[in-house]
Amino acid sequence: MPLALLALAIGAFGIGTTEFAVMGLLPDMAADFGVSIPLAGYATTVYALGVVVGAPLMTVLGTRFTRKQMLMLLMGLFIVGNLLTALAPTFGLVLAGRVVAAFTHGAFFGIGSLVAADLVAPEKRASAISLMFSGLTVATVLGVPGGTLLSQQFGWRTTFYAIVALGVLGLLGVVKLVPAQRAKAAARIGSELAVFRNPQVGLAMLMTVLGFGGVFAAVTYLASMMTEVTGFAPSSVIWLTAVFGLGMVGGNFFSGRFTDRAMMPMLYASLTGLAVVLAAFTYTAHHKTAAIVTIGLIGFFGFATVPPLQKRVLDHAAAAPTLASAGNIAAFNFGNALASWLGGLVISAGMGLTAPNWVGALMTVVALGVAVLASFLERRQPDRGQVVAAGGPAVATEAHVPAARS
Repeated sequence: MPLALLALAIGAFGIGTTEFAVMGLLPDMAADFGVSIPLAGYATTVYALGVVVGAPLMTVLGTRFTRKQMLMLLMGLFIVGNLLTALAPTFGLVLAGRVVAAFTHGAFFGIGSLVAADLVAPEKRASAISLMFSGLTVATVLGVPGGTLLSQQFGWRTTFYAIVALGVLGLLGVVKLVPAQRAKAAARIGSELAVFRNPQVGLAMLMTVLGFGGVFAAVTYLASMMTEVTGFAPSSVIWLTAVFGLGMVGGNFFSGRFTDRAMMPMLYASLTGLAVVLAAFTYTAHHKTAAIVTIGLIGFFGFATVPPLQKRVLDHAAAAPTLASAGNIAAFNFGNALASWLGGLVISAGMGLTAPNWVGALMTVVALGVAVLASFLERRQPDRGQVVAAGGPAVATEAHVPAARS
């Protein structure tokens, strides 16, 4: 495998770490700025909203540059955003830094996956893309616990300085290792936007918002829940976040193997399992061993939803997949923002730190209902979204690309 893939994986590792790290840093950030835990949770909410806006915007902007130039620009924004967060004297500037960093998220994975596929022979494209995305999954196992450890030993700002260092390393790798590529003809935005008129695309994205979004209702407040409700020491949050990350890796691997064979059964099973474990977490959070098991299962079932959710969008938007794919990344993160905001509301209302688990469970149940409705409508009216307006068959994507969620 070319060394350029290492640069892409490092960038993915940094982006994954900055997205999920806040769940281990939240108590320290809240204490430093003298804000409540629900208000500190906005550091997750605004990041997710930044991805919602940035994913399609930066994808469209990317049509004007070569892929290497765009990757360099994205890593530059990533560095600036995280440096602003690390240096911020007020919580408002922390949120601004999170938004800037979030703008890189969706476009980096979209463009990076195409670059990875072009670096190798056709029969190795899936492996190359998987290697780049491994940076994201490794971030949940190593980057987030490592960030929590740095925060507890040296302060939460140190974590963001470390993320900045990862961004610099990723940028240097892109500059030195990613080969220059000629700009490709830009897709017509009108044809890309037309795909959103397909009701099945809209329903698939609604499943994404509500399905994976339910995970963030719980994990945004995980550190506070584990220390104040379960009774774990703050140092335990380090390995508890690693348990969540291992669950995500397992869920992604398991679901990836079965989604191509039975997409809708896999989606039904993962959403049902996620709803059950989120509801159970309201009770298991009071018992240490049960809480550990539940955290791993939330990660497992949560990320098991990602391959079928992404595949369903791509299947129904095959005629114009670029903006639809970016839109689904935005949908994942809109769900994250909605869930963390709703979780903060129920805590502020005095319902307790475990109340967000019920929010996540209800969101996931509604997502399951949308999935059943979409499947029913699909059987009654076969989807025509996979055929281009001119009447020709849809062009398949170069390779199956996992979704960059969260």
